[in-house]
This record gives sequence, structure tokens and C-alpha cells, in this order.
Amino acid sequence: MIDSIVEGGFAPAAAAVSAGRIPGAALGIVTADGTRAVRLAGLAQREPEEEPLTREHWFDLASVSKVIATTSIILRLADEGRLDLDRPLTDAIPDLRQYDVANAPERRLTFRDCLVHRTFLPAVEPIYTYGDDPARLRAFVLQREWRHGPSVYSDINFILLGIAIERLTGAGLEAQPLGKGLSWGPPPGPAVATEHCQWRGRVMKGEVHDENCWAMGGRTGHAGLFGTVDGVLDFARGLLDGSAASPAMLDAIRTPVEGHRTAGWEIRFPGWSGGQACSPGAIGHTGFTGTGLWIDFERDLAWTLLTNRVHPTRHHDSGIFTLRPETGDAVIQAFDAA
Repeated sequence: MIDSIVEGGFAPAAAAVSAGRIPGAALGIVTADGTRAVRLAGLAQREPEEEPLTREHWFDLASVSKVIATTSIILRLADEGRLDLDRPLTDAIPDLRQYDVANAPERRLTFRDCLVHRTFLPAVEPIYTYGDDPARLRAFVLQREWRHGPSVYSDINFILLGIAIERLTGAGLEAQPLGKGLSWGPPPGPAVATEHCQWRGRVMKGEVHDENCWAMGGRTGHAGLFGTVDGVLDFARGLLDGSAASPAMLDAIRTPVEGHRTAGWEIRFPGWSGGQACSPGAIGHTGFTGTGLWIDFERDLAWTLLTNRVHPTRHHDSGIFTLRPETGDAVIQAFDAA
């Protein structure tokens, strides 16, 4: 049954690879009992020379790092009583905007505010243009008077959460436990190429694609995690069967707090990346490099679509924003028909 599901679900990605819209793609499906199947097509690298994609290749997960790593670590620390999600970040980062302790609005932001993107912080900032010393850039993030705006999905929220983890644990993100097939870069195996970066002057392969993450040392709360398709599926299975999260943690990632946002994740909404055929309470997250993970708890089913859609450049129409929901709908259709 699982083979027919992955075959049906992979059809949109196979067509995208065949049409040349993306170099390569991997679709993995797993159920709560651990049954899984994976399908691959295309290239791990197109330029400067071609390299076929294999199941052993490591993908730059980009913002999927936010849920697999940062959200999970923050919720685990909360579960252990080491932080309160509704307390200010200053519990962990007392020097946040330390030159304006009475008035700086950043000092009133809570862990939960950042997890659900319920802040005034901008979506992104070219932090890497201010230098490439990781400690100095962290200080810049903490002391910057950020411009205000409406609540949006913000990398800055998760950069702050990553710094909070470092402060609370006394160690870098690379010291936090991860499952097999997941690693902060560079990965311990063959890597999928991402973009030919104009700033760094080379194709990114085994180096984090995100410029801010790279300048800040390659490991931040918003990016920097690499994973194989099986590593991502192992993580998803741990949520499906409850072995990798407490009931409180599972409740946090499944319960909407701000619109369609839960703690770190999104649930299904009109136009959602996971498609509309899945259960209303399904959760998911995407990554800029062309990655994504979706979990349908009602069906005991999860799927990950991993692509290198930014290789060799982000500046073309890869069709990723239609490919993701088409894949999700195809997966669910095949699952329900099986």
C-alpha cells in the first residue's frame, strides 16, 4: 500500500523534474507504525557538473530547521521547566536591548510570541551585510532597535529563540541532540547543491544557503539544519507515535494560537502549502531552498518533499508554490484510495 501512495504522490514532482523546473526531488512518506517509502528523481547538482540524487544525499532544510530543531528544543526546555513560554525572552536574554530597559518593546516579547510570529519584527533583514563575525552579529541582533510593522512570519523571531537556547543551555545549537539523519552543517555525507551565491561567489553545497545563518556561524534558530529524507521521516514518525514529544509538546504544535499558526508550525488554511485534501488539523512547514514537512495526525501519516529548487538560482519560476499543495493533495488522494 505504501508504495502505491508514494508513487501517486510523487507524480507532480516527477513532472516538475522532467520539465526542468527543478533539478531534483525526493518524496518520503511514513506512517505512525514506521512503514515508509521514498521516491527520487533528477539531480543533486546541475552545475558545475551533474550529480544524480540519491537517498543518502543531505538537503539544506532551510526554515524547516525552525520546527525540527528550534521549536522542538524550546518546547522541550519548557517541558523541563527551564522556561515559561509566556514569560519574556529577557528571562533567557537579560541583555536584550539593554540600553533601554524601561521602554524597549523587544524586552516585552515572549517565547510564545516568537514561536507563533506574533511580534512587530520584520520578516527578514540582511544581517550578513553588517559583517561576518558571529558574536558581533548576535550582539547586533540583540541591541538593534527593530523597525515596527504588522505581525508577519519573521526569521528574526527564530534567531532570537536560537540565542535564547544558547543562553539557557550554555552551549551552541550544534550541542543539542538530534536524530540520525539530521545535522547542523556541514553535513556528514553527500550534499545537495543549492544556489550559486553572488555574494560568496560559488555554488553552495554542504554550506548553509541562508546568508544570515552563514554569517552568524552556520547554526541559528531560523536555518542551518541539514537532513536526509530518512532523517526527516524519522523525526516525523516520532511526532506521529508520540515517542519524540510529550503530550504537552504535541498539544502546543497542534493548537492554533495566532490565526493558522501553532507553536512553530502552521495548520491547514486556504492556500496552504500542504494542500486542502488533508485533515483540518494537519500541520506543516516549508523551507526556502525547496523543502517541506507535513503531518496529518488523523491519518497517522506524514510526508516530506525535499527539492533543490534554488539551484543554480532562486531567480526563476520553479513552480514550487503550486508543486507543494499538488503533492500534498496527491499523497492524500492516494492514501485514501489505498
